[in-house]
Amino acid sequence: MKLTIDRNALMRALSHVQAVVERRNTIPILSNILMQAEGDRLSLTATDLDIEATDAAEANVKKAGAVTAPAQTLFDVVRKLPEGSEVALDLTDGRLSISAGRSKFALPTLPAADFQTMAKEAAPVKFEIAAAELRRLIDKTRFAISTEETRYYLNGIYLHHAKGAKGNVLRAVATDGHRLALAEGEAPKGSSGLKGVIVPRKAVAEARRLLDDAPDIVTIEASDSKIVFRIGEAVLTSKLIDGSFPDYQRVIPKDNNRIMVVATKLFKDAVDRVATVSAERSRSVKLSLSPGKLMLAVTHSESGHGAEDIEADYDAEPMEIGFNAKYLLDVAGQIESDETRIEFNDAASPARVIDAKDAGAEYVLMPLRV
Repeated sequence: MKLTIDRNALMRALSHVQAVVERRNTIPILSNILMQAEGDRLSLTATDLDIEATDAAEANVKKAGAVTAPAQTLFDVVRKLPEGSEVALDLTDGRLSISAGRSKFALPTLPAADFQTMAKEAAPVKFEIAAAELRRLIDKTRFAISTEETRYYLNGIYLHHAKGAKGNVLRAVATDGHRLALAEGEAPKGSSGLKGVIVPRKAVAEARRLLDDAPDIVTIEASDSKIVFRIGEAVLTSKLIDGSFPDYQRVIPKDNNRIMVVATKLFKDAVDRVATVSAERSRSVKLSLSPGKLMLAVTHSESGHGAEDIEADYDAEPMEIGFNAKYLLDVAGQIESDETRIEFNDAASPARVIDAKDAGAEYVLMPLRV
């Protein structure tokens, strides 16, 4: 294998695939990136056998061939080469030589024939979606993905075709049992067969990274066990979580009739300030609602007390309710509108948070005892 390639093009392709590689691997070749030079392209592939990323860049291929090289070292070497330089790659005597200007490196390799890739399978569901819309669905929900491995079926985003208030929608839902985030948009043509797949947290993160450099339209393909994101030249394939996502509709309150509307930035900043003295584990903050006013308070036996009053549009019966401060801040961070609408029932029932600027997004927060 022998070729020259623009450093920036190589760097872009490498950045799209290298994050898939696990830092610690019991199988040495899975720490490597597969490099395949043919025609006028250099293709790169990385996998941990649960998720696989491929990308390609234009290259001047003098001799076709394939090899694998250490992902992290290759990425670091290319990252530190001068921007805009021309990089020469040459496989000689089992080592990959990399040169650009006066810089020269030689990396160990493993045979391309030993590299394992994920099995391909037919995808009965295939549809196109605007990159901006997919970004929105991910950004509005991924913060609520559970990190508890015991409830593995919550370790991803539940993506499915559903009936919304105004017709068919593509809906993304994530929950960790303490909070729930839901975002939906008009169902793309061809998505009606997507009955429900759980996209793992790592695949969500990698897809979101690829979307930063995405063209206007991306393609999603799904089968019973895998999902494929085609984003420009990049292709991300991931196994799905094999489990049943809970019936999230049951936890979304429908009759919360105590309504509070508060300035989003004012609310977020006040929560952040009073939470400074909260215990790190529970981070509970008490909301005391009364007509025209919201009082936020945190009391901790060791770290002290903090309180702040802010104006709020609220005219129902006074009430007190507690929430995890971090969860409040996470949700407030998703609100695009200048005002946040929070619907309460009582101190023991979940609250529903609405964004006036995004009718397709809503959030549910479970209360804490305070």
